[in-house]
Amino acid sequence: MESLAIKTDHKPEKIENGKGVPLFHCDLYDTELVHKIAQAFLPGISTACVDNTSGDIFRTPASVAAEFRKEMVDYITQRSESFVAETFVLGDVPEVDVSGNPYDIISDFVDDFATLKRNLLSRVSGWLLSEKREDKIDDFVQEMEINGFWLTDKREAIAQTLLKNVDFKNEYHCNMRFDSAEELTEHVGSCGFRSMNCENEGCNAMFSTRHREKHDSGCPFKIILCEQKCSDRIMRRDMDRHCITVCPMRLVSCPFYSVGCQSAIPHGVLDQHCSNNLHAHLLYVLRSIHKKTCEEDLEQRLNQVEKVYPVNWQKLEI
Repeated sequence: MESLAIKTDHKPEKIENGKGVPLFHCDLYDTELVHKIAQAFLPGISTACVDNTSGDIFRTPASVAAEFRKEMVDYITQRSESFVAETFVLGDVPEVDVSGNPYDIISDFVDDFATLKRNLLSRVSGWLLSEKREDKIDDFVQEMEINGFWLTDKREAIAQTLLKNVDFKNEYHCNMRFDSAEELTEHVGSCGFRSMNCENEGCNAMFSTRHREKHDSGCPFKIILCEQKCSDRIMRRDMDRHCITVCPMRLVSCPFYSVGCQSAIPHGVLDQHCSNNLHAHLLYVLRSIHKKTCEEDLEQRLNQVEKVYPVNWQKLEI
């Protein structure tokens, strides 16, 4: 059974339909994408702060972070609100194809804001290509995370708004509208954007229901059949280790490899291989001992051994 994580305090958005009758708008969205967008904000604000204060002995990235956070939110919100109109409605068609993925679009907004905040020193020096710059950006991101400068839920709330503004194809959020709250409630229970938790034990992933199959096909915690066709069922993340170390179908070299048998055999049937090919293996051994002896003489010696010590070569185990 699906483990759904639908908001119980869901408050439908009322929209006037032009006739005075309120419409109820489903506000569900792609939770994975919103989280991904929110994760891009900290590196963006860190880049802006570091580049703006580079070489400044009076200011540090932390001293401008709060101010730049507000400016960045205002900037990317304004860009998102005008994105569809500027790109399509007003005929401002770019020379390259516009990505329909909201993450790519919003990431460009964040990068543009950071670029606007570069000071003169960072523009004219080799600072932008230096490893020291990347290290300072990463360090400041960690500092903001540790200090709780911009909490995830706050960033995701902003990301939700941005997503709806730029998702002109309506592929990553629900745009369904209804005439009553009852109709909306019924829809929310089956909306493809409702959130659910992964059902595989140990996995804490949360995603929109429409991505269930995609997540399940790559979930590291899903129990699946062995890739090498043994009878075991293994957690996907442990599959490589299983196949290399304990799987009875893993290929191993014949014990007589060093004397000439080049066969690679599944570990589970190694004894059977040795039993079925004992005659050939002993011939390999004789060849390695009597290197100058011709093949016919070796065969004769082996036949003599068989006569003196009669053995069921097919059933002998070594």
